[in-house]
Amino acid sequence: MSRLRIFNESDAANVVFESHDHASIAERLGHEGVRFERWAATAPIQPGATSDEVIAAYRSDIDRIMAEKNYQAMDVISLSAEHPQKEALRQKFLNEHRHCEDEVRFFVAGSGLFTLHLDTRVIEVLCEQGDLISVPDNTRHWFDMGPNPHFIAIRIFRNVEGWVADFTGDDIATRFPRYEN
Repeated sequence: MSRLRIFNESDAANVVFESHDHASIAERLGHEGVRFERWAATAPIQPGATSDEVIAAYRSDIDRIMAEKNYQAMDVISLSAEHPQKEALRQKFLNEHRHCEDEVRFFVAGSGLFTLHLDTRVIEVLCEQGDLISVPDNTRHWFDMGPNPHFIAIRIFRNVEGWVADFTGDDIATRFPRYEN
């Protein structure tokens, strides 16, 4: 179940707001310029499906968002608990960073935790299968896939080179809850 939690940046122990209601999460995030949607596959996706088959199952939503925001590229990323570099990848994404373009992720399967650092607030969004999140460009954030990652996600980009991060050097991510999937 998707979840939104909001904290004050100086108090990681106390949740100021929490919701599991998708419409409420989307509305609250929308006020912050963050897109949060639910997508459904137009065709069944079989275990072991290729990237092309995964993309085909969500083609109409992908085409809509790509045209609307002038995105130029996409790929499919899949990480499991057996991935040999899972800990190194987790540590890389856990550091607060920003991008010069929106970070758009659609969770085909599994889950991950996006945490946004907005002004004096920290907004944590647990994304699960069927969730699309689009973090606006230059938004400070981090991502936690947990110690045993399990997700397949479609990533959508303006930059054809894909994921490029500008790390802030702030250690705020170390003070907030981790995703223990």
